[in-house]
Amino acid sequence: MHATDVLRKAPAVPGVVVLTGGQQHLKSTALAWLKSVVLSDDDTALTRFAGKDAQLQTVWDELRTVSMWGDRRLVIVDEADEFVTKHRSGLEKYAAAPAKKSVLVLDVKSWPKTTRLAKQIATTGLDIECTELKGVALSKWLQDTARDVHQAELNRDAAALLIELIGNELGLLDQELSKLGSFVGQGGTITAEAVRAMVGGWRMETTWAMTDAVRDGDLGHALKDLNDLLFHGEAPQKLIGGIHFVFRKLAYGTDLSRKQPLEAALREAGIFPQAIGPSTAYLRRLGRANAEHLIQKLLQADLNMKGGSRLPERLQLEQMLIGLSGKS
Repeated sequence: MHATDVLRKAPAVPGVVVLTGGQQHLKSTALAWLKSVVLSDDDTALTRFAGKDAQLQTVWDELRTVSMWGDRRLVIVDEADEFVTKHRSGLEKYAAAPAKKSVLVLDVKSWPKTTRLAKQIATTGLDIECTELKGVALSKWLQDTARDVHQAELNRDAAALLIELIGNELGLLDQELSKLGSFVGQGGTITAEAVRAMVGGWRMETTWAMTDAVRDGDLGHALKDLNDLLFHGEAPQKLIGGIHFVFRKLAYGTDLSRKQPLEAALREAGIFPQAIGPSTAYLRRLGRANAEHLIQKLLQADLNMKGGSRLPERLQLEQMLIGLSGKS
C-alpha cells in the first residue's frame, strides 16, 4: 500500500511494518504516523538501530522488553537493507509470530516482492511504499496536503506550476505549501498567481515576461530576458519547464477550439483571464495549422534538451523561442 493511501485510511498497525523506497519525506510522515498510533506520547518506548551495525539478538531483546510507561514498543531499524539481507531467515520466523506488544519497523530502499519475507509481510504485516509520486498522483498529494495540513485550497493550475518550479521532491513542495498557506490565510485559495509571486521570485517573473513577449511577437524582448536568466544562472531545463507550462495550455486550447469558440476553449484550458485576449490574438496570428503543431514543437525541444541535439543549450532555447513566436 502506498504511503499516501496508508495515511488517508489509517489501518491498524501490525507487529512488523516495512517502509520501502527512497522518498524520505513520505518515510518521515509515515514514521510520525506510526509513532502517534503506537506510542502516543511515550517516547521512552522508542528504540532506533542503525541497520549496518544492528545485531538480530539485540533487536529481538528490545522487541520483547515491556515498556514501564506504555502498552507497546516501537523498534526501528534504519537503512535496514543490509540487516534484512543478513538476517532474512530470522526475520521470516519473527514476521510469522511477532511480539504482541511491539512493532518492528524496517526502513529499506529495495524490497523485492517475490521473496518469502516480502510475501510473509504482505500477509501478516504492513508494507508501506514510500516511492516517488508523479503526474496525477503528485498533483492530488499536493492538493490533499494543502487542504489537510495547511488549511488552504490549492487549485489545479497552482499545483501544476508548483511542480514545474520545484520538481517532485515532496519535502521541498511541502515547505512551499506551508509558506503559501500562510500567505493566503486559513481557508484561502492558493492560485497560480500566488505561486508565481511567492515561489518564483525574480526568475519566475522574468520567465513569465519572456513567454509573454514570445506570445505578443516581441522576439527581441524575449531573447533579452532569456539572456538575463541564463546570465544569472537559471538552469536551461527549468526554463523549458516554465515555457512548457504556458504554451502547453495554448496547445490544449487550440485542440479544444475545434468544438467551441477559441476564447471559451482557452478559458477551459486554464489560461489566466487577463491573458485570454493576448492568447487569442497569438493563436490567430499563428493560424490553425501552426497552432496545432505547438505541442510537437514543445516535445521536440524537450527531447533535444535531454540529449537529442548536440547544439549548445542556449542556442536550443533561442531556436525554441523563435519557433514558438511564429517567426521561423
